[in-house]
Formats: sequence, C-alpha cells, structure tokens
Amino acid sequence: MPTDPLEHAVFLVTGSNLVAEQKDRPLAYFLKTQVDRYGGDDPGRCGIVVGDLWYEANEPMHGYPTIAVGGPAVNALSRRYWHRLPVALAVDNAFVIQADVTGGDLRASVWGMDHETTREAVQTFYEKGHLRKFLESAWDQPLEELEKKSPPADDTLT
Repeated sequence: MPTDPLEHAVFLVTGSNLVAEQKDRPLAYFLKTQVDRYGGDDPGRCGIVVGDLWYEANEPMHGYPTIAVGGPAVNALSRRYWHRLPVALAVDNAFVIQADVTGGDLRASVWGMDHETTREAVQTFYEKGHLRKFLESAWDQPLEELEKKSPPADDTLT
C-alpha cells in the first residue's frame, strides 16, 4: 500500500491578496527553505507554500502541520487561528508568534502589525528555535541526524 507523499510536508500559508502575495509570500519561502534544509535528503520532508484561499478550499490539507504567515487582516488562516492557538511570544504590540510550545498542536501563526514586524516575527520564529521545535514535533524525531546531512543554513532573510 503506498504511503501518503505529503505525510511529512509542512504547509506554509500566506494571504491571497496583493499585499500578502508581495510581502508575506517571500517570508513563507524563507521558512520553506529552512524546512527543506532540515528535511535533508527526504523529499517528503518539505515545505509547501500556498495561499489561504487554496488552503481553505482544500479541507483534507487541514490535518497536516501548518504555519500561517501574515496577520489576521491579510490572512484568513491567521484570522481563524487568532482565537484558537496560544500565544507563544508577543512583543510590544509589534509581532505575535502563536504556537503550542509543547508540540501537541501542529499549527502555528507568525505575524506582525506590518511588513517589517512580520519579517521580524518570521526571523524570530526561526532564530529562537520555534521552527525547529515545530518540525521535531511534526516529524516526531530530533533534528540532529537530519542536520548532519543538511547543507549549511542560510540564515539571512531578505
């Protein structure tokens, strides 16, 4: 019996309006690059960037690990997650990282009040190890072995 090719995929969901496409999609691709790097040689351990409208219309995808990028004003998924996910980090009304730090819920939302603070939220999510912990929970294993096989990290967010 074939296995699910998306079994270890992580969905990165941005808003579908023009501002979100222009500003937040590149941030989601930064996270995708990191997810793919942590995934190493396993093509199934990858990030998949999609818009919120596509994601909302494809309910079977809702069961996969998912990170919403961009705030509730521009991302319908972030709006839905706002009252459903705990706040892991909030910085002076600048940005919010919502995630279950125990790893029990494989959904997260990363956003700021504007593009610059959303960018800062994404960078913080990565640099402070929240993405790593998220992936360890999603893939049910520590990332040390995968990291040994991975190319060096490009930690720069442009």
